[in-house]
Amino acid sequence: MKMKKVAVIGAGPCGITAIKNFNDQGFEVTAFERCEGVGGNWRFNDPSGHSSVFETTHIISSKYTSFYEDFPLPKDASDYPSHKELLKYFNDYADHFDINRLIKFGTEVLHCKYTDDAKWIIQWRSLDSENINEDKFDALVVCNGHHHEPRYPSYPGDFSGEYLHSHDYKSAKPFADKRILVIGGGNSACDVAVETARVAKKTTISWRRGYHLIPKFMFGLTTDIFSYKSRWLPVPLRVPFMKFMLELIQGKNEDIGLPKVTNSILATHPTVNSELYDAIRHGKVKPKPDIDKIDQNTVHFKDNSHEDFDVIIACTGFKIKHRFFDKDLIDFENGPVPLLHKMIPANINNLYFIGLFQPLGCIWPGAELQSKLAAKHLAGLWEPNSDMQKLIDFEISNPDVQQVESPRHTITVDDFSFRKRLKKELRATKSANA
Repeated sequence: MKMKKVAVIGAGPCGITAIKNFNDQGFEVTAFERCEGVGGNWRFNDPSGHSSVFETTHIISSKYTSFYEDFPLPKDASDYPSHKELLKYFNDYADHFDINRLIKFGTEVLHCKYTDDAKWIIQWRSLDSENINEDKFDALVVCNGHHHEPRYPSYPGDFSGEYLHSHDYKSAKPFADKRILVIGGGNSACDVAVETARVAKKTTISWRRGYHLIPKFMFGLTTDIFSYKSRWLPVPLRVPFMKFMLELIQGKNEDIGLPKVTNSILATHPTVNSELYDAIRHGKVKPKPDIDKIDQNTVHFKDNSHEDFDVIIACTGFKIKHRFFDKDLIDFENGPVPLLHKMIPANINNLYFIGLFQPLGCIWPGAELQSKLAAKHLAGLWEPNSDMQKLIDFEISNPDVQQVESPRHTITVDDFSFRKRLKKELRATKSANA
C-alpha cells in the first residue's frame, strides 16, 4: 500500500506536534514554515516578522500546565517561562523527535486547492524566490495559528501620530519620553501599558468594558494550579468564589478608575497580569474609558475628557484568517468555527486544523492531543461515533463557557474539559495492527 503524503502548514508549537504525530503513524510528512526554525510565534527575532511576542514576554500559563505529554519541560524551567526558554523547549522537542528534516523552512504557502479526486494541491514558494512550486498531497494539516492577522479598532476621525498594533510592538525603548495610549484590556494590552510606563512621558490605557485581572500567583501557587485545585466546587459556586478571591486580594476595578466588571469571570478570555493594578496605583498608568473619536493627535474619550498622544498602540486581537484557502471553501473570520473538536470539518475528511482554539490555559497540550487523534483518523483508527455535522452543531451550541459575543470567543475552550474530551476519544481508537 502506498504511503499517504501529508502536508503540514506551520512549525510552531502546534505544528511540531502535528508533524511528530502524523510521522509516528507512518505518513510521509512535508511541513512548510515561514520562519528559519521551529517555534512560530515564539521566535522573537525571526526576520520573517511572523512573531507577535515582545522582548519581555512570558507565557501566561505556568510550567505545571504548559508541556507536551510526550516531552516534559525541564525541571528547572521558570514558573512562567520566557519566550527564550520556550523557544529552546520547542527546538529541543524538534531535535528529540528528529522532525526538522521534514520541514521546509523559509517557505510560504500561497494556495491550497481541494481537488475532485479528494487530494490537495499546494502552491508554495521559498521566501527568497519568486518561483512557485506545486505539490500534491493526500491530506492537509493546518497549524498556522491565529495570532498573525492584526485586528484594528475603528473610531471616527484620524490619528496624526504613530499608530501600531501590538503585533508590531517589540520593546518599550522606542517609546521613551512619548505620550502613549494603549487600547485594550487583554494580556498584551496590560503588558504593553506596564512596559511603556517605565520609559514613557505618560501611559494611558483605554478599556471599553471591564475585565477581570488575574494575578499570576494566589496563596503561593501559580493561579492555574490554584484554579485546578478549586475544580471540586460546582461551577455556580466556583465562579463567584474566584471573583470573591480576586477582589479580596487586589480590590475592585472601579476603585482605581478601571471600568466595572459586569460579566462572569469566564465571560471573556482571562487577562493574567500582576503589575497593572500596581502601575495604576503608583500613577504610572492612567485608566480611561472607551474612545469616542480621534482628532489629529487628540483623543476624545466617552467620559467627555480628551488628551493628546504621540503614539497609539492597539492591542485589539487578531482575525482568524487562512489566506491560502478560497473563501467559498474555508472562511472562519466572522462566525462560529464549524469543526469537530475544533479540528475536523464535516464535509472534508482529509483536512485538519490543529491549534485553532483559544484555551483558558496553554494551547499546545490540547494541540498535541488533537494531533494524535487526527493522525489516527487519517490512518483509519478512529471515527466519530455519530453524524459529524450533528456533533459539530452540538459543539457550537454548547460551548464550554458562555462568553461575551466577539470573534475571539468563537474558538474558546476550557482546556481541562477540552483535553478530557480528546483523551476520551483517544481511548476509543483502534491499534494500528487491530
